[in-house]
Amino acid sequence: QVQLVESGGGWVQAGGSLRLSCGVSGTDINMIAMVWFRQTPDYQREAIARISSLGAPTYVPSVKGRFTLSRDIAKNTVYLQMNDVKPEDTGVYFCNARIGGQDYWGQGTQVTVSS
Repeated sequence: QVQLVESGGGWVQAGGSLRLSCGVSGTDINMIAMVWFRQTPDYQREAIARISSLGAPTYVPSVKGRFTLSRDIAKNTVYLQMNDVKPEDTGVYFCNARIGGQDYWGQGTQVTVSS
């Protein structure tokens, strides 16, 4: 059974940094692509960053240059380093894996950025 658990969210001032983690069990992260989604206060959920099974990251323009994906194969964990955060980064962050056509989600972690 695949399970994803996010952590690391919290309150931060604009310009600050946070590191989110997504711990994975039930599968190996070096065999799947992982995606971070952000759900805004009006419940719009968008994909913002993706790391391939080979470890290649891609980002949407709004976070490129500020957010960085990485992973620790030994810990089976994917990280999202968020730098120079902005109030519009506020939301619930979810990690996602699609395996065999099925989507797996964590419970989300709240990030609040104050101006």
